[in-house]
Amino acid sequence: MCGIVGYIGLNDAKEILLKGLEKLEYRGYDSAGIAVRNEEGVHVFKEKGRIADLRKIVDLSVTATTGIGHTRWATHGAPSQLNAHPHQSVSGRFTLVHNGVIENYEQLKKEYLLDVALQSDTDTEVIVQLVQIFSNEGLETEEAFRKTLNLLKGSYALALLDREAEETIFVAKNKSPLLVGLGEDFNVVASDAMAMLQVTDQFVELMDKEVVIVTKEQVTIKKLDGEVVERAPYTAELDASDIEKGTYAHYMMKEIDEQPLVMRKIIQAYQSDQGELTVDEEILAALNEADRLYVIACGTSYHAGLLGKQYLEKMAKIPTEVHVASEFVYNMPLLSANPLFIFISQSGETADSRAVLVKIKELGYKALTMTNVPGSTLSREADHTLLLHAGPEIAVASTKAYTAQVAVLAILANAAAQSRGGNLELNLVKELGIAANAMEVLCDTKDEFEQITRDYLSTTRNCFFIGRSIDFFVGLEGALKLKEISYIQAEGFAGGELKHGTIALIEDGTPVIALATQESVNLSIRGNVKEVAARGANPCIISMKGLEAEDDRFVIPEVHELLTPLVSIIPLQLIAYYAALHRDCDVDKPRNLAKSVTVE
Repeated sequence: MCGIVGYIGLNDAKEILLKGLEKLEYRGYDSAGIAVRNEEGVHVFKEKGRIADLRKIVDLSVTATTGIGHTRWATHGAPSQLNAHPHQSVSGRFTLVHNGVIENYEQLKKEYLLDVALQSDTDTEVIVQLVQIFSNEGLETEEAFRKTLNLLKGSYALALLDREAEETIFVAKNKSPLLVGLGEDFNVVASDAMAMLQVTDQFVELMDKEVVIVTKEQVTIKKLDGEVVERAPYTAELDASDIEKGTYAHYMMKEIDEQPLVMRKIIQAYQSDQGELTVDEEILAALNEADRLYVIACGTSYHAGLLGKQYLEKMAKIPTEVHVASEFVYNMPLLSANPLFIFISQSGETADSRAVLVKIKELGYKALTMTNVPGSTLSREADHTLLLHAGPEIAVASTKAYTAQVAVLAILANAAAQSRGGNLELNLVKELGIAANAMEVLCDTKDEFEQITRDYLSTTRNCFFIGRSIDFFVGLEGALKLKEISYIQAEGFAGGELKHGTIALIEDGTPVIALATQESVNLSIRGNVKEVAARGANPCIISMKGLEAEDDRFVIPEVHELLTPLVSIIPLQLIAYYAALHRDCDVDKPRNLAKSVTVE
């Protein structure tokens, strides 16, 4: 959520900033703005709504070679033009954009800003007004900025312009992601490398509590105490074409279709010279030394973690717990003697998960991050990383990152089992290949899922997903997909739990989507379907070949029983997509949601 861009160089900054913000639209936002500086001063343009709305108000006659921009996802104050970033100090000298949340902003207002007429409801404005106050006391801008940072509690990524500091952007971060990109006679700032791939693929990672002075000629990184830090750049391994929709109407459909390819990329990335799927020896050693694994995740990644528990316990025989990050950090359970923590995050920037990581590192525990973004905060701060190799995922509703997480968790469990001397009959290379082929078949069967959507979800206000064993966890993810992009009230339940309360919600015509891919519970879930049908529900059974029955609505190709989630989720993703499409919802950017949740 929220995005920052900045440019300082020789070219006109406006279009570079606007294009950069467009690349960050996937993160989720409700307003946007840019500020550019030239010899006449700082010019601010901001607007509620989309980047397209912002473009309409930008004065094209203003030319400037320095500027900053922002997409805002409201936390403090409603979405509005007044609360949109950038924010300016009362004199107009300082202009600031901010990602994150300042926890002590009310205290700072009372202590320092009682005589300042604040223009917005945001915590951000407090920061820029403090810089102004300390500058008025005689401090140089860098020192006023540094003094302000020392007062802040919470998370921030900041980019600051000073009307009187020609061709300089002041930058800082703490807990929120921020990068500096390097070019010839220019430099850039971005909260995500994708924003500035249009101009460079060379980026420098910034660490917490660092202050960075960016000019068009150089980038100077300092700690809060003023000590200069040297850090080499890295090459962002992203293909700009990967983040374009091409012929697709929506990123979500493009990313659904990419899932078979992602499976094959994962096989290639983790296949040894001997043809087996394995992971780094240090990671295997960490797993084997642990007496219990704690999987920490949120949302879709949490659902993948529930499947990972099945793999890690059934294959590798390692006790595993799965926890919601936002709950774990404030209500930590009694831990085992030698735990290993596994953090699952598409972006690698999830604030809830990072809060847990910080806490367990203080306790001296080891951590493994599974992420789609190399160099992300969770990856950088953990002891080990497993990459998902899914490529950039732009749509807010995760699809290919989810199946990549499931596949990599299976590879991790399989490799751990082999390293522990387990005698596995599962040929994972072969079975993942079969799953990839089955996924491809389903992606080519879109018309059937659009019709299922019309038949079951055209007018409904709610929907239930049921399954048993592994299918229950897939149902949770299917329900999340449907609710987050179509706004249909959807819930996933274990089939056996229906009679313990939920069945009271079944009415005539209530759609119930049931998964039947596990032989051991096939008859049980079909019994649950009969229970809801007897109370008027409209059941839709999606089964696996070999377990199908006459009235099943769709039969997915047969794959190994443990890998059915890779295949059975695709019908649910497509049903969610078409439900949103038929209701004229914004498929890629659903309301109130953000792709990268960088605040707790």
